[in-house]
Amino acid sequence: MDNRTPPAAVGRGAQINPLNRYSRIEYVEDPTHRDEDDDAEGQRHKTEYFADLSQSVVTENASPDVFFRYSVNPYRGCAHGCSYCYARPTHEYLDLSAGLDFETKIFVKQKAPELFREWLARDSYSPELVMMSGVTDCYQSAERKFQLTRGCLEVSLDARQPIALITKNALVTRDLDLLSEMAKRNLISVGISITSLDQSLTKVMEPRTSSPQARLRAIRELSAAGVPTQVMVAPVIPSLNDSEIPAILKAAREAGATSAVYVLLRLPLTVKPVFLEWLERALPAQKDRIEGRVRDTRGGQLYRSDFATRMTGTGVVAEQIRQTFQVFARKYELAQRYPTLDVSQFRSPVPKSGQLRLFD
Repeated sequence: MDNRTPPAAVGRGAQINPLNRYSRIEYVEDPTHRDEDDDAEGQRHKTEYFADLSQSVVTENASPDVFFRYSVNPYRGCAHGCSYCYARPTHEYLDLSAGLDFETKIFVKQKAPELFREWLARDSYSPELVMMSGVTDCYQSAERKFQLTRGCLEVSLDARQPIALITKNALVTRDLDLLSEMAKRNLISVGISITSLDQSLTKVMEPRTSSPQARLRAIRELSAAGVPTQVMVAPVIPSLNDSEIPAILKAAREAGATSAVYVLLRLPLTVKPVFLEWLERALPAQKDRIEGRVRDTRGGQLYRSDFATRMTGTGVVAEQIRQTFQVFARKYELAQRYPTLDVSQFRSPVPKSGQLRLFD
């Protein structure tokens, strides 16, 4: 009998593919099987890119606890590999798993800028803020090659369409030329997510994201270019990174951030087994304490989905986190409201020559 340990998925937040809740068939990999081209570094888990032929790039949101109605998502799946990512279950709609599949099988909406232009050009469109990265990060590694986020920003600048953008990748500074021009017209705000200042933690919890120092550098460069920048302490994981809230806010303020928000860890659906497996593997000595504290913020459960509390939790531990954040956000002058972007400048974009309208 071959008792070899299967090759690890190096650089991945997930090591498992939990069963798709919509699937009747479960694929279980043989842990003793190894193809000839597999190696100890887990090369079987290379990132694959697939053409996404969707005829829409805009998602409409009706959640009362989210400040935006529309979001643009050029990619489905995310190679960042964050073990806690709330978007993981979206891959199940593609008949894939929220685990390794989510971070190794990335779907690319190659017509995203054209689709976004057509969406904005609809006669029925009434201008309002649009979010970029409402689901998966628009500046994940695929963006280096495909430049779809940049294309959508070019459309936005041309149409004077206000955009709020969230990322945890310093690649956002590549587009400072566009972002600074939009900032001059009050058309852009950028949120940078920082979960920890400890790279030894981030490199295992969110393995393919930019380092904490690179994210702080991105805040510094964005702010210097006049782009309003917010730090997002998200997610806050009780007994893991909640003690870092003061230090993160201080560092972000020193880098030039002007406001801050936080979001408590969310473990909906198949995010839960992925995160718990990661916790057991990466932090076994802390697992029970962290899981217990998470339950303390969710009424004894690992997650409760009600809109009123899903972002902040309930109970003594959640209240301590809220108060800590508020005290230090005020101390570092990050408690002010995020700027309201200007929708009055909007002008319906003209489709490119020869391009058919995809929407009525």
